[in-house]
Amino acid sequence: MIGAVLIVGAGISGMQSALDLAEAGFKVYLVERSPAISGTMSMLDKTFPTNDCSMCILSPRVVDCGNHPNIEILTCSELVRLTGEAGSFQATVRKRPRYVDVNRCVSCGKCAQVCPQEVPNEFNQGLDQRPAIYKVYPQAYPNAYVIDKENCLECGSCREACPRQAIDLEMPIDMVTLSVGAVILSPGVEIFDPAKRGEFGYGIYPNVVTSLQFERMLSASGPYQGHPVRPSDHRAPHKIAFIQCVGSRDLALGHNWCSSVCCMHSTKEAIVAKEHLPGCETTVFCIDVRAYGKGFEQYYQQARQEYGVNYIKCMISSVKELQQTKNLRLRYRLADGRVKEEDYDLVVLAVGLQPPKGSRELAAAAGIELDAYGFSRPRDGNPVFTSRPGVFASGAFTGPKDIPETVIEAGAAAAYAARLLSGARGTLAVTKAFPPERDISREKPRIGVFVCHCGVNIGSVVDVPRVVQYAKQLKNVVHAEEFLFTCAQDSIAKIKTRIKARNLNRIVVAACTPRTHAPLFQSVLREAGLNPHLYEHVNIREHSSWVHREQPEAATRKAEELVKMAVARVRLLSPLTPSCGEVNPGALVVGGGAAGLSAALSLAEQGFKVFLVEKANALGGNLRHLHFSRNGLDPQAVLAELIRNVTAHPLIEVFLETQVKASAGYPGNYTTVLNVRGEGRTISHGATIIATGAKEAKPQEYLYGEDERVFTQREFEAKLADGESFSRVVMIQCVGSRTAERPACSRICCTQAVKNALQVKAENPQADVFILYRDVRTFGRNEDLYVRARRAGVIFIRYEPEAKPVVHRTENGLAVVVKDHVLNEELCLEAEALVLSTGVLPADDNEALSQLFKLPLTDDGFFLEAHLKLRPVDFPAGGFYLCGLAHGPKFLEEAVIQGNAAAMRAAILLGKERLERVAITAYVDQRRCTGCGTCVEVCDYQARQINEQIRKAEVIEALCQGCGACVAACPNRASRQKGFEKNQILAMIDAAG
Repeated sequence: MIGAVLIVGAGISGMQSALDLAEAGFKVYLVERSPAISGTMSMLDKTFPTNDCSMCILSPRVVDCGNHPNIEILTCSELVRLTGEAGSFQATVRKRPRYVDVNRCVSCGKCAQVCPQEVPNEFNQGLDQRPAIYKVYPQAYPNAYVIDKENCLECGSCREACPRQAIDLEMPIDMVTLSVGAVILSPGVEIFDPAKRGEFGYGIYPNVVTSLQFERMLSASGPYQGHPVRPSDHRAPHKIAFIQCVGSRDLALGHNWCSSVCCMHSTKEAIVAKEHLPGCETTVFCIDVRAYGKGFEQYYQQARQEYGVNYIKCMISSVKELQQTKNLRLRYRLADGRVKEEDYDLVVLAVGLQPPKGSRELAAAAGIELDAYGFSRPRDGNPVFTSRPGVFASGAFTGPKDIPETVIEAGAAAAYAARLLSGARGTLAVTKAFPPERDISREKPRIGVFVCHCGVNIGSVVDVPRVVQYAKQLKNVVHAEEFLFTCAQDSIAKIKTRIKARNLNRIVVAACTPRTHAPLFQSVLREAGLNPHLYEHVNIREHSSWVHREQPEAATRKAEELVKMAVARVRLLSPLTPSCGEVNPGALVVGGGAAGLSAALSLAEQGFKVFLVEKANALGGNLRHLHFSRNGLDPQAVLAELIRNVTAHPLIEVFLETQVKASAGYPGNYTTVLNVRGEGRTISHGATIIATGAKEAKPQEYLYGEDERVFTQREFEAKLADGESFSRVVMIQCVGSRTAERPACSRICCTQAVKNALQVKAENPQADVFILYRDVRTFGRNEDLYVRARRAGVIFIRYEPEAKPVVHRTENGLAVVVKDHVLNEELCLEAEALVLSTGVLPADDNEALSQLFKLPLTDDGFFLEAHLKLRPVDFPAGGFYLCGLAHGPKFLEEAVIQGNAAAMRAAILLGKERLERVAITAYVDQRRCTGCGTCVEVCDYQARQINEQIRKAEVIEALCQGCGACVAACPNRASRQKGFEKNQILAMIDAAG
């Protein structure tokens, strides 16, 4: 068994798998075809619905991958052969010459300045030019140039200009052989070439652009510095049309899939366009609006109601250019049947996603099978499993998906690799060494301030150069500097250089949220020999640019004041040293459904003890009610195998009819009290996974509960499983979902309805099945089912929420009255069975568990992850992870995958022998303490006690989480908090005054 993993593809998925495995104690080889890691996501401006800068999501991962001692990155490389078997593979990798020595290149750019050859810039989607020697994008890693030999004139100008002799035009191809135990394939996707759909005029009309080109227009690092203009005349557009499903859901092209991201991508671009261009009119032409993800429906409604984005449900039949103005005339059909023509300044084509170039060659090299479309063919219904044992797939290589699903699937792929190689964990890994910490006790404060543009996220509102100049005038500030992206690899390197060159001993970074970025910059301090707590983070994105978007002068003044306050505080900071504690290598999994069972099994197969708690008298959760699947698998057989494997595993202890009653502790060491059939049981563990599941919503309308012929989808599926046959079925979607009371989309309902409709047709091909819908949200590969249903004769009728279907009894059964938007007439449908798609509600005990474990919930009652895109299976509190329906509605295979991803994150913690505790903890000034016990009462972490001998309060540092509640409650100011001392807070207040 070899404790190394080969990962092919270094986009967001590949990087996530690499970091998870490297942190878990495995050697990782990260192979990427292009000259830089990060993939397509580096071209994006912002993400939805969080509105985060894409580089803010990518950069920490790029930096962490580049700096991790257990990750070896091979760019310009590709897998050409894989021999051996699971646990012991030999991988042959072809490493194409870069013609630039990355160890010598300092990215000064002098070579590019003298290069006489220019070609279209792929990173900016051909909107500008780049030289033949170039860096992929400003924040690229490796931070070195590369020569495009196909377009190089071989004139030698770059070699003569290079002061470091880094250029070698004779660099040969290198063949590398790697010994690995497992392989993960995540080569990403590419976008559809819209020139193949000539009716839209792409490549002919300059003002017809792709969604990715428009993304580069919006980006501060793009060809127009974040100011969207028309390519034809560089004039700001006043009317923009977005055309959806270009290359997706297209049977003529054989693209029988939905690209999953396009609807929300266009919604985001329409919103950002309005932010850049106040008064701009944006219209999205679509078939359906597939806002199916967590928070997506709310974001879609915000676009409509707050930003005035217009949505027209139709397909554009033609785009024509007006010769004089270069405007574009769109022809389309309205819902009432009228044909309309309208002129726009700019047309954006939402191009679909498809398998990347070279995917078939990669599949042949890895010895795996692809499906008919060129995506990885799943094995046993699990998209992470390829046809070859030991070779796993993740990300968009298994089918188009959004960032959270990509990150989750990457974690699952890492978990399956870790399960396979658990016996070799740590055999090839090394521990990162940091330089000795510098003693600054006798040094005067020498503060460095670094301010981030964050693309247009900050820089479009806040005058960043002015903030930098302001910072330079503050007391003890000896260096201030601005960066386009402070979190980028080259910026990180410059900060470390500045710390050493200017002898800085305290650092302030003014950028976006510390929630995601403070750990990154604190790590920079450690690598530069400084204590990581000599650092202050200023959030000038949420606190300045976002909240004062229409007041740039006020936002800039506020940013200046925030920096001034941070400098006042950091001036008084002292080094903090966290204590360390041993880690209990066991885990508590709360919930015994598909996700919980998968998480428990994954952890156990990685060698960790698991306590699996289920409140019901049997394992299985919602999976017990699932009888048919989308991919032909038998869900009950899947459940039986999961239960058999879990109950047979010696490291898993199952508790049925059990509830969690109390829990205390800290990451790595928790003590939890269980109520097992009325009896108490105390367990100790190092991590907790929440997999509490969810429940089917019960409707309050359409005669449900009044007529025995009205069912929910789950009830109807049980009828079909019992062998009942139906001849006339009507299904109504969005019953109780996407309303003011429950604004979210439940994600699975459309596919569930289509699946059950196909089952009706399978039993009785002559049956009449009608599905009444608002939007058909069969996203991703589920589009196949939708196509199959239409071909089988299932009738889909759209209704608007203002004209919901009406149900009443008749002499012959049930009648459903609905207005058909195509015929523009009311239809009366007779129904033998009326099936309601009612959606998914959070589990009843989520609120209680939220209070018990101090875990956040969303507005609709599901558990809230630490970050939608960055950390979709982590909680903000260390040591806690979530998966399955506890996180939000999802399909069976998604729950299984997320269970494995959560297990992988937990395994990283449990695999450590010792863990650093929180450094910013409370302490007691014994001279002031009267032993009143107020601090003991307010502490949620049981980290306080009264020393009965001296009648003074004490802090149990191992339990303290640094929340500060005791400091606020103490009447005598005896409770203090490291890093938030009274003089530090008062200094900030004085600076603000």
